[in-house]
Parts: sequence; structure tokens; C-alpha cells
Amino acid sequence: MNIQAIIIIVLFIAAVFYVGRLLYKSLFSKKSCGSNCKCGVDFSAIDAVKQPK
Repeated sequence: MNIQAIIIIVLFIAAVFYVGRLLYKSLFSKKSCGSNCKCGVDFSAIDAVKQPK
């Protein structure tokens, strides 16, 4: 094996590890939103839309 093939294999393994880590963190995150939370969004500055009569 030449040095270029080794570098490509190492970069590929690193990329697979990185993507796998991102997927694992997104699937098993402890910061999930419950049913009664706003998920960090503040809706207090939004005015209610008035319905026409």
C-alpha cells in the first residue's frame, strides 16, 4: 500500500466516525422537547392576529 491509499483510508474512517457521532448525538440527545415546552422560543413579543367579524 502506498502512502496516498493510507491517507484516504484514514480520512474515510475519520469521516465515518464524525457522521456516526453526529447521528448518535441527535438520536440520543437528553435535550428533547417535552409536550408543554416552547423549545427556547419566546412568543411573548408576537401579537395575536385579530379575526375579521
